[in-house]
Amino acid sequence: MQFVVTPVVVALLGLILLGLSWRVVDLRRRHRINLGDGGRPDLERAIRVHGNFVEYVPLALLLLLVLEAGGEMPRWLLVVLGGLLVAGRLLHAQGLASRPGASFGRFAGTLATWVTIFLASALNLYGALF
Repeated sequence: MQFVVTPVVVALLGLILLGLSWRVVDLRRRHRINLGDGGRPDLERAIRVHGNFVEYVPLALLLLLVLEAGGEMPRWLLVVLGGLLVAGRLLHAQGLASRPGASFGRFAGTLATWVTIFLASALNLYGALF
């Protein structure tokens, strides 16, 4: 079995994770904070953006990989799900990193991620049961 869609999505999300990680490291270095957020709101936001990413992305990628491994899902649907996940994570990171509280990016990014996880879960369940 050759995987086509998931490797691209994994690679893009890997690059996003490196960017989010760099932001945390840069702020820690700049503020001379070794552990925690040191009471710095900008560092707290960067840590949460990074944490939120690593909380949601692994399961979403696993769901996408299982769908692709099944070999019955149309490629266009896998591309849509992967694209929605990547766009959602970018929107969420931009929205939460740019300002505290509610923002369009944070809302849209969370919604896109949840929709991806819901649809991929439903498709995996359907494929396993029917």
